[in-house]
Amino acid sequence: MVTAHVFIATSLDGFIARPDGDIAWLLRRDDPAEDHGYHDFIADKDLIVMGRGTYEAVAGFDPWPYDRPVVVLSRQLAGTVVPEALRGKVRFAAQTPRQLLEELAQQNVRRIYVDGGQLIQSFLREGLVSDMVITTVPVLLGAGRPLFGAVPHDIDWTLVASRSFASGLVQSTYRRAP
Repeated sequence: MVTAHVFIATSLDGFIARPDGDIAWLLRRDDPAEDHGYHDFIADKDLIVMGRGTYEAVAGFDPWPYDRPVVVLSRQLAGTVVPEALRGKVRFAAQTPRQLLEELAQQNVRRIYVDGGQLIQSFLREGLVSDMVITTVPVLLGAGRPLFGAVPHDIDWTLVASRSFASGLVQSTYRRAP
């Protein structure tokens, strides 16, 4: 069985980006000496699944920041050619989250990192997220792209751990309640 895991940052008021997708507010708080637990989080993940918006935000990074295969779930990008620099590192797919997990299970993938607000919302609506590491940045944006959207019913979570960093960031880890 494939399990899906989230590692993401939000503003204090729950946004992952400004309305136009800008995340400069987040990068201002980035401390190169502190990875905020990302390396430990990603260490046991076989693959990264991201949405189109996240892919478009990172596609131009040089060097490519991921050392694992990346699947971009996007109906718009499915069927298009992966840029030359990313061939062998990225593939585009138009499946539902559940369909993708079924395919990945056949490939012996066990743990995936899910990144991107709308994609995370899709995985949550289908009950596919096992745990979430949410880092709160102490800034109010007032408007933007929310991490969470409508869900068909309450989804209960259990707080597993919480810690703070010298930068003022607070990180909480939640596991889906049984």
